[in-house]
Amino acid sequence: MAIRKADPVQLHVKSGDTVKVIAGDEKGKTGKIVSVNRVTQRVTVEGLNLVTKHNKPSAKSPQGGITKMEAPMHVSNVQAINPTTGERVRKGAAANAAPAAPAKAKRATAKTA
Repeated sequence: MAIRKADPVQLHVKSGDTVKVIAGDEKGKTGKIVSVNRVTQRVTVEGLNLVTKHNKPSAKSPQGGITKMEAPMHVSNVQAINPTTGERVRKGAAANAAPAAPAKAKRATAKTA
């Protein structure tokens, strides 16, 4: 039986968005999204969730060594923030709702008997 690859889903953030981490070791920190994987639902945030990578010596890097790199985190652990105000926003609800029109004043009508 062959394993079927999951379909990509639509996410509430995209590359270039400024986000705040709301869960995990990096909770409370903000950063810019570098990459998004819609199949695994993971995002990589610039400068956050750093992991240590040990590199073997190779022709490309004869010295080898240890480097720090950003690891992806699940999209549910981040929330978009408004870059101007710095407040967290819920994109779907705020963007899709039409701005409320000012209510028209009702005219008083005199009842005749």
